[in-house]
Amino acid sequence: MAFDPGKNVQDYLVFGEFGGVNPSITDSSTYTFMNPETMEELFNEEKEGCFLYSRHWNPTDKFLAEALARMEDSESALVTASGMAAISITLLQICESGDEIISGRTIYGGTYALLKNFLPRYGINSRFVNTLDIEAVKAAITDKTKIIFCESVSNPLLEVADIPALRKVADEYNLTLVVDNTFSPMIISPFRLGAYIVVHSMTKFINGTSDCVAGCVCASDEFIRQLTDITSGASMLLGPVLDAFRAASILKNLHTLHIRMKKHSENALYLARRLHELGITVHYPGLPHHPQHKLMASLMNPGFGFGGMLALDMEDAPTANKLMQRMQEEQVGYLAVSLGYFKTLFSSPGHSTSSEIPPEEQKEMGLSEGLVRMSIGLDNDIEETFRRIKKCLKEVGKL
Repeated sequence: MAFDPGKNVQDYLVFGEFGGVNPSITDSSTYTFMNPETMEELFNEEKEGCFLYSRHWNPTDKFLAEALARMEDSESALVTASGMAAISITLLQICESGDEIISGRTIYGGTYALLKNFLPRYGINSRFVNTLDIEAVKAAITDKTKIIFCESVSNPLLEVADIPALRKVADEYNLTLVVDNTFSPMIISPFRLGAYIVVHSMTKFINGTSDCVAGCVCASDEFIRQLTDITSGASMLLGPVLDAFRAASILKNLHTLHIRMKKHSENALYLARRLHELGITVHYPGLPHHPQHKLMASLMNPGFGFGGMLALDMEDAPTANKLMQRMQEEQVGYLAVSLGYFKTLFSSPGHSTSSEIPPEEQKEMGLSEGLVRMSIGLDNDIEETFRRIKKCLKEVGKL
């Protein structure tokens, strides 16, 4: 929902009920009605400014959802209690027993487990392909396929999806393109590039303080209405509700996302360049030798950089583990999963966030046992951070 100069500026202003610069938090699960007729109407159709029950909508969640829709330039949005909830309700709203999903093979381990292990219990099966290979995507499509699913920048190998090309395939075969944009908020705008639906784990960069779990779905008005439909909506009936206090906190953090993404990207690019110069194998789309460097440069919004995620290949697990332990001891950051925090976080995805993917499939997709995924923080002196990482690399025998 980009700014429309034809609209009244008042339509974009959000105040608290007493004029507070932050909107008021609605600490209520249910809402009163002045007459039974209005309640009956709301059970049949949504009414602007009327709320029924906070599993359906809460005013505070609505404020955050509207801000996210403006960020992603979608018509509407919905906030959820986790990123996995956002993905799950999206897939379940579209698919039913007998349907198929085509998914990128390098995706977050939790998403992989949902597609590979959980959804088949309900007759929804997935085909995992290299979505960088458009012909491979086409070859995997059957008359049962309903969705193409990918990540803008993949977890953990940082491959970059050609969203416009995937949209053409989706249109050709009447499929829905769903894109997870968790790694690259503001950097890439999948909706503008052709995605039908964009999902995020707001736990990560969007919130940025590693103090809550949350997610969102950005899509058309029609799809969000489907999700929240009282009788058939996956969000309404499965109930992944985001607490209003958390929604208010995320909304405040969202206001600094543009500044944070620039700094995350600036620091990550500096480290990627310096580490590459040392001869370390570095996965980072901002480096010219990255296979999708030119693609990402053509897709990304100017001014936000190439993202705050990079990965180092230490070749074997023992060396990766030693490096991560030494980096924590040298105060480079924390040995922890997740990403988007103000401190650098690092983990070995093959043994943590991608452990749901069987070893043989990890190997096939190019996920090394020695891969160290790093979410680069907001360090003010990134040169000092590099010196500490370099010291750790020497101590584990990589320099």
